[in-house]
Amino acid sequence: MGEPPAIELEGLTRRYGERVALADLTLSVPAGATLVVFGPNGAGKTTLLRLLATLLRPHGGRARVLGRELPGEGWAVRGRVGLLAHEPLVFADLSARENLRFHARLHGAPRGRAEALLEAVGMARRADEPVHTLSRGMTQRVAVCRAVLHEPELLLLDEPDSHLDTDAQRLVGDLIGPRPGRTRVLVSHDRDAALAESDAALELA
Repeated sequence: MGEPPAIELEGLTRRYGERVALADLTLSVPAGATLVVFGPNGAGKTTLLRLLATLLRPHGGRARVLGRELPGEGWAVRGRVGLLAHEPLVFADLSARENLRFHARLHGAPRGRAEALLEAVGMARRADEPVHTLSRGMTQRVAVCRAVLHEPELLLLDEPDSHLDTDAQRLVGDLIGPRPGRTRVLVSHDRDAALAESDAALELA
């Protein structure tokens, strides 16, 4: 018997008041695969990622992530998921190094992991400056480091190249790209680039 899917959704629905953000979504993503998600603004792409990250609760349907039922077993999923959102999800008054060391302690990751990631994204020299003093592109690099710090089994990426120049995209790409044992859900507007590194595609209307 093969490995169960990393993500199984059946009739997943999420509303914001009267507005339906996701309606009756059913899909299955094999473990280790990359799913790319396309769609216009407001189609529910970010909502889907937040549901998978256990930050939102569905209003209908069934969701099973990494073998656990959501939302009831969300506690068992959160430490195995990495989210790179539109907002960087880092503490603006802390330095990049302080942010990553905090998340390392939170997840029980080796302290050296933070230092290695800062070096990998070219942030070692600016690592002790408060995040709010950094450019948006540098902050995005720190956010990438935070998302992969604990080596998550499921990586959720919302427009990961946002605010990054070509060199930074290359550095970051090495950290968030496909790799054995990692399932990814990638929201992107760059169809050609995203399809080149994906196993399946989902179009939300």
